[in-house]
Amino acid sequence: MISVIDYGVANLGSIKNMLGRIGVEAILASSPGQVVDSDKIILPGVGSFQHGMAELNKRGLIEPLRQQAKEGVPILGICLGMQLLGNGSDEGPGKEGPGKEGLGLIDARCERLSPPAGSGLKVPHMGWCQLAIRRDAPIFDSLPPESRYYFVHSFHLVCNKQDDVLATAEYGQQFTAAVQSGTVLGVQFHPEKSHRFGMALLRNFANQ
Repeated sequence: MISVIDYGVANLGSIKNMLGRIGVEAILASSPGQVVDSDKIILPGVGSFQHGMAELNKRGLIEPLRQQAKEGVPILGICLGMQLLGNGSDEGPGKEGPGKEGLGLIDARCERLSPPAGSGLKVPHMGWCQLAIRRDAPIFDSLPPESRYYFVHSFHLVCNKQDDVLATAEYGQQFTAAVQSGTVLGVQFHPEKSHRFGMALLRNFANQ
């Protein structure tokens, strides 16, 4: 059973629908008890780092997520969810206050995308990109080199340990597109919006 974390900062319907299409049963988990009972966890998210962490804290989900990671439960962060796996963010304070601490499950920090001046590239980055796979990982098993994924983001995760980088992509600069440390994974793109490539990636996560 996969638990998709419901903390009020993502459209969860598309993720559940994609999992249903590949025959994977999933529940929406919004309480600490549901999180600790999870076999696998997907942490989605859109919007600001501070708001995401504030909503996790409001629901008492931060420590259960950390505990599940410590116990080796597979966790997949998607988009903002991947960024929240890191130590913190350079994103400015939101209405929730200046707190910038992340879950600390990946040794990394979020920085704003900075395409070269004069490149004409706008932030947020919105569109399709191929990945450069940096090391073998089950989540990319059987996916062809031409696989393309859909991105919508203004920030990217900068890892302190290059061994944690699974894949990179290009948008006027090289940025981290996928990470893994132990059983904790993250993807900056949206697999639920990435058609057959995203479907295959989610299937790999469900089966690993």
